[in-house]
Amino acid sequence: MKELVRPARLAPGARVAVVAPSGPVPEERLQAGLDVLRGWDLDPVVAPHVLDRHGEFTYLAGTDAHRAADLQAAWCDPAVDAVLCARGGYGVQRMTDLLDWDAMRAAGPKVFVGFSDITALHEAFANRLGLVTLHGPMAAGIDFIKNARAQEHLRATLFAPETVRTITSGGTALVPGRARGVTLGGCLCLLAADLGTPHARTSARGGLLCLEDVGEETYRLDRYLTQLLRAGWLDGVRGVLLGSWKDCDPYPQVRALLVDRLGGLGVPVVEEFGFGHCEGALTIPFGVAAELDADSGTLTLEEPALR
Repeated sequence: MKELVRPARLAPGARVAVVAPSGPVPEERLQAGLDVLRGWDLDPVVAPHVLDRHGEFTYLAGTDAHRAADLQAAWCDPAVDAVLCARGGYGVQRMTDLLDWDAMRAAGPKVFVGFSDITALHEAFANRLGLVTLHGPMAAGIDFIKNARAQEHLRATLFAPETVRTITSGGTALVPGRARGVTLGGCLCLLAADLGTPHARTSARGGLLCLEDVGEETYRLDRYLTQLLRAGWLDGVRGVLLGSWKDCDPYPQVRALLVDRLGGLGVPVVEEFGFGHCEGALTIPFGVAAELDADSGTLTLEEPALR
């Protein structure tokens, strides 16, 4: 697996566009997130349809066409230095094939941040644009608005990425050892759903795979992992980092499943790494070469996430 192109870090005064590719965005949380960004001396602009609601499917932030148009316009605007997602939910898979990927590729690299449903866009940006992206808190998310650890880790990654070359989680080894590879991953159910779609990654070979999910019963997590295993998608993976499993079954039950499904891969696996749907979530760059030390619960990037 190849390292991807690293976008430029942000500087004070940088313009950041906020988009809503997935679910509807609460206005009061959006405003609070914009205040945080302004406090970082950034210039946030809100895409036209961020506060839209789909007329029929209330779990969507507006129509597929409008959500895609917002993302594409933000990405292709030369005045915009970064694109931040407002929230996750569901909806990316409905709009990702409406994007003009040639135009977005021509616009050049810039910073992209999100997680959860945004996993489908992390995969698309990696596979279609060859870009490093940031799996981190979103502009209208509770964590982004209220949690100092989540805010400061994202801020450091954006402005001074050399200061967060080693990400220390406090996690413990499910399977001990060290491994080197290129980071990838996100929400487990989205990675499983991406299998077989146009331009999807064919495997995690050579990668350090980050996995987390939210609100799933253990049998469903079993199904997603088993699907990835049966498809050969996990063949050749170098190591696995496990994040949060918020609102899933009690963790001992989830942990037993993770050992059962991932323990046989013969690679280091670290649990409770502190990314995803958890309080104080760490920002994890995808597409960078790194070393995982499962015993110490650390991920050390070979280069800063951003240039």
